[in-house]
Amino acid sequence: MVRRKERTFGQVIRERRRELNLTQREVARRVNVSIAYIGHLEADKRHPSDKILGRLTEVLRMERRDLYFIANPHAIRMLQPDDNSRYQSAWDELRRDNGLRRSHRIKKDEMELLERVAAMGKIPGTRDFIYILNTIRYALGR
Repeated sequence: MVRRKERTFGQVIRERRRELNLTQREVARRVNVSIAYIGHLEADKRHPSDKILGRLTEVLRMERRDLYFIANPHAIRMLQPDDNSRYQSAWDELRRDNGLRRSHRIKKDEMELLERVAAMGKIPGTRDFIYILNTIRYALGR
């Protein structure tokens, strides 16, 4: 699968500066930094402080939140839930919950089957595992 390359912070601010017909000199003056610093930002050789980022959003008339996440892509990953851990935790919960397994009379071979099901994809909750197990039991006439 071919992945589309995300635009870098430098590319975004350069494109926006050009859309507004501003020179690096004009942006530097308005942000109160050197021309060389703007050049380094556009070349992705420097990372802006929050203060500079705020000034850039004003000068380039951009949303601060959007520009912040472009400058700090790791931050957005930290805010997004880790789907794999959520689905893995449903399997872990079933594995650890002896009472639940006893109440549904889940045998060792059935746990092995459910473990293979968990490895196949994302199962949202323990109730889904029970549903899958009961469906298999019904199909097998158990």
